[in-house]
Formats: sequence, C-alpha cells, structure tokens
Amino acid sequence: MTSQVSSPVGQQSGPGGGPGSGQDEGGVEGSAQDGVQDKEVRRLDRVIIRFAGDSGDGMQLTGDRFTSETASFGNDLSTLPNFPAEIRAPAGTLPGVSSFQLHFADHDILTPGDAPDVLVAMNPAALKANIADVPRGAEIIVNTDEFTKRAMAKVGYEASPLEDGSLDGYSVHQVPLTTLTVEALKEYELGRKEAGRSKNMFALGLLSWMYHRPTEQTEAFLRAKFAKKPTIADANIAAFRAGWNFGETTEDFAVSYEVAPASAAFPPGTYRNISGNLALSYGLIAASQQSDLPLFLGSYPITPASDVLHELSKHKNFGVRTFQAEDEIAGIGAALGAAFGGSLAVTTTSGPGVALKSETIGLAVSLELPLLIVDIQRGGPSTGLPTKTEQADLLQAMYGRNGEAPVPIVAPATPADCFTAALDAARIALTYRTPVFLLSDGYLANGSEPWRIPEVDSLPDLRVRFASAANHELDDGTEVFWPYKRDAQTLARPWAVPGTPGLEHRIGGIEKQDGTGNISYDPANHDFMVRTRQAKVDGVEVPDVEVSDPTGNARVLVLGWGSTFGPITAAVRRVRRGGDAIAQAHLRHLNPFPGNLGEVLRRYDKVIVPEMNLGQLATLVRARYLVDAQSYTQVRGLPFKAEQLATALKEAIAHG
Repeated sequence: MTSQVSSPVGQQSGPGGGPGSGQDEGGVEGSAQDGVQDKEVRRLDRVIIRFAGDSGDGMQLTGDRFTSETASFGNDLSTLPNFPAEIRAPAGTLPGVSSFQLHFADHDILTPGDAPDVLVAMNPAALKANIADVPRGAEIIVNTDEFTKRAMAKVGYEASPLEDGSLDGYSVHQVPLTTLTVEALKEYELGRKEAGRSKNMFALGLLSWMYHRPTEQTEAFLRAKFAKKPTIADANIAAFRAGWNFGETTEDFAVSYEVAPASAAFPPGTYRNISGNLALSYGLIAASQQSDLPLFLGSYPITPASDVLHELSKHKNFGVRTFQAEDEIAGIGAALGAAFGGSLAVTTTSGPGVALKSETIGLAVSLELPLLIVDIQRGGPSTGLPTKTEQADLLQAMYGRNGEAPVPIVAPATPADCFTAALDAARIALTYRTPVFLLSDGYLANGSEPWRIPEVDSLPDLRVRFASAANHELDDGTEVFWPYKRDAQTLARPWAVPGTPGLEHRIGGIEKQDGTGNISYDPANHDFMVRTRQAKVDGVEVPDVEVSDPTGNARVLVLGWGSTFGPITAAVRRVRRGGDAIAQAHLRHLNPFPGNLGEVLRRYDKVIVPEMNLGQLATLVRARYLVDAQSYTQVRGLPFKAEQLATALKEAIAHG
C-alpha cells in the first residue's frame, strides 16, 4: 500500500461502492443510507484503538487491516501488536489474550499511545486483561455473545461486568458480534462456528464506519487471501460490510468520527505503512543492490526475527539467497562462509541465538570479514518472553565473546528507521571488513509507521573492490599477496574472493601474523593484532550525535538509544509544553560512540538514560565518560509510556 502525500486525499466510499461519510467545513455532515437519518460526525485530532480477543479471534489481522486503511487515508500512525508466545494459548484465558493497538492522528505522532480511547473486547478475558489501561470515559465495544457464565468464571468474574456497574464510568456498547455475523452469513451455508470466525471482520467493518476508513483495500485483501476459497472470501467480505452497515443503521452508535490526513506532518512523497522487520529486510536488499554483492542470509527461525527470513526468501529476483539452517551455529557458519566467498552476508536471530553464535562472531572478528548480525531483541534471559520486547542485549553485543573481540553496534530508532540502519550497518561492515551488530527489538520489529519510500539515487554507494593482484613486495623483489596488509585509513584488510589466481591465503581461528596471515603465537604480534582490531573499530566513521535543546538553557539531558526514541521524544514534548526546558539526544551508534558524545554529556548538570533493561547504556556511559548518568529503567516486555517518562523527567528537572 502506498499513498502520495502531495496529492489531495479522495473521499472514501462505503463497502460495496456505496456512499461514504462526507465532511463539510462545519464537521457535522453525515450520510444516509436506506432512509436512515444523518448521524453526527465529530472531528478528532487523534485516536487510540485497541482490538483485544482470544488468540484465535484474528486480532492481529484485524489491527493490521485497520492500520492499512488508516495509512492509505494519509494519517500518521504507530502500532503495538501484543500477543502470547504460544501458537494457540488456552482459549478464553488471560494468558491467551492477543491485542493490537493503533494510534493515528492528523499530526506527527511517535508512539502507539499510552491508553486506548476505544477498546474492542471480544470476550471476558480480553476485557479483564485490558480494562486497567482504559481511562474513564473511553468507549468499550464488547461482544456480548461471549459473556457466558462459564467464560466469565474462567477469568475470575463472579458477576457479569456488563451488569454489576463496574463499567459505569465508560461508554459501553454491547454488541452481539457473533450472532450478528452468523445472521449476516446465513446465505453461505456455513455452520455457526465457521461463520462466527468472521466476527473480527464484522468488528473491523464497524470500526471502519466509526472512523471513516477506506474499505476497498480490505475487500481486495480478503479476495486475494482467500482466492482459492471464494466462498470464505465472500463470507468475510459480507461480514465486513455487515459491520459497516450496522454502525450506519443502529441507534447505539449515534456519532462517527473523522481524523483528517496528516498531510502537514510529512514532506511530499510516496509513503507506505511498514513494519520494522519489513523495513530491515528492504534495507538489506537495498544494501545488496548498492554494493553489487549477492545477499546471503544464514538463519535459524526464532521469534521475533523470523519475519526477516520469511521476507528475504521472497526476493530471489534480487539475487537473494536464504538458507534456513538446522541451528543457530550452522546459520552463522554458513553466513560467514558466504562472506568469505564474496557475498553481503547476514545472520538474523534474537538474544538466545546471539549466545549460541558468539564463538563464530569471534571468528569473524579474527578473520576480519564483513558480516551483519541482526539481533531482534526480546525479553530474557534464556527463552524468556519470546513475543515481548526488551533492550537487554547491549552488553552482550558489546562484550559477549571470549577474548578482545570488538564489534561495531548500530541501533535503529523507529520501525521505518530499520531501513536506514541496515544500510548503515552494511556500510560499516563492507568498509572496515568487520562483523557489525544491528540491534533492533520486538517493539520495532512488529510495530509499524508510515515510511517515505526513498529515491534510489539517494541511497549510498556501497560498492567495494576485491583484491585482484599481489599487494606486497618481499626483500628479494618477489611480489606476493598479504591478506592482512591494511588500508592506511580504515585499517581494513583486503577482501580476496577464493579462487582468484595468486591470492591463496590461510584462514582459521588461530591468531594471525600481521601482514602474512600465517599462524602466530608471538606475544608481541598478538598484542599488536588485538590493538589493531580495536583501533579499527574505534576509527569507524560515525556522525556526531545531534542534540535537541531549543532554548539552549536546559540543565537536564535525556539520552536514549534504539526503540526508546518514540516514547522519549513524546515525553520531552510534553515536558516542554509544560514550560520546562529539557534537552534530548539519541544514539544510533553504540560502538564506537559518536566523537562529540563526551562533550555533549559534560554540557549538562544531569543526564537521564531511559532503557528497557537495568541500565546497560548508562553503565557504558559512566565508565567511558565518568559522567553520573542516572538510569530510568523498566523490563516489563512493553515500551515506555510517554506520560510515565514525562513524569520522571519533570521530577529530574525539579530536583536538579
């Protein structure tokens, strides 16, 4: 899905080509179908919706489709999928609840939102698991068909929350979603259970009507998804249309809402909605094209990194080769072999896989070959929380190998930024002949936002020159190839493709002699090689960190990295709107740090470092720059809430 921000947004129509809701300058014009009186239309600047239900209720699909509709309409958006690690968690239980939160607006936004304005609860478990996040006055749409005594008792409801007054502070819409869906599909000769599976499409249609979302793409998606089962496709489309029409005709929904496109928030261009893992995959393909090197992925499936393997396997037309190995060690071993053979080599994993790959990463450091290690971080330790997010692999990426084995580290800030970060990581790996860590996380991987599709001419030139001839003259005048004779500026060694005549050289994990690459146990040589490899990483060219300090008189700096960018920036905006001065800096490069970071840190009286770990970046900053960086941490498997961070920052300013 793409949209042109520079073009005016067309007026959408209802399902099946019927008239949709218009909007005049007064903001209250509606539409009428079948003689129904016009309904009020209210303008909003932003909305946060959370779909929640059982793992089998299709909440991720529902949220994804609503997101696609919203992106095509031109709103800015941010999403937060949240689902169990089990393929099919126990039905109707709290651990089995799956949810999808979407924040969309007519202006620039940065997070999926702190609290939903609308909660769609498909069963009692979904209501109970999410009600604590819903502010008073918010709208709750509940599927009353699922609120049976047995279902409520399963999650600890002694009395129905729909009848005991516990929801009196909310605007509750009691809708028999299953019954209405089954009734709408009775002509399709489906059983009640089979027909009831389309209730998520009924809910999607209802919400699409409430917020004036385009519908054509959802119907096209359903026809494509169920192309081999046309009856199922027709049934889902019928349920979707029935949900739209229910909103249009029922008296329970007297108001619909309009959130205008966020045209002013984006530079003109072609945009599409993109998740972090998809952006990262496209970034790797772009890096392959820009370097004129075949892309090789050696990987073992692991949540939440598997989507990269799935996506890259679709692009053989770009010369991409994907290898699903039998384990993590084989995956990186194959990737390192591909790097030796002249490919742009990548291995993808999450934290537990990084632990298994550590010896081969050390081998890549010793061999000095370009290799991208993509770590989509998740909650740990061990298997931990496979579907939840965390930032706790930073120290593992920095130090998690035997010996002195330095590796550059790059971290994207947003889902769309994963594209640029992948290109940057490839630049470093190819230029400096080194493995590079790319640290994303589950929040970025599964979340999505609008991405401006770049012009190909704007992408960096990553082409490299392979060694093709002898590069050293011996004392007797003989010309030979030295595999560890370095570039004076980058300290990178030559990259010789196996089979190139006259460039035969040794390879392996034992220490190399400087220049020749022969095995060496000489103490002085080992000291020199260790220091040279460290100097190469220290010398990686990275841009200075930029500081946002509009007033120039802030005394507190908030420093972040990775996916905390959105929550931190949203919190900083709130603090500034409240009249307080605060500075913000965000790190893309974590090894080496930007050259001006020390000077930036010493400019402020207090440095606050929010992280989804127990203070790993703060530890590195304190050790490197002797600055009293103060941690603000959480390890809940969820991103920070902007208001939570804003409160902490205000306290830091007040006590500064």
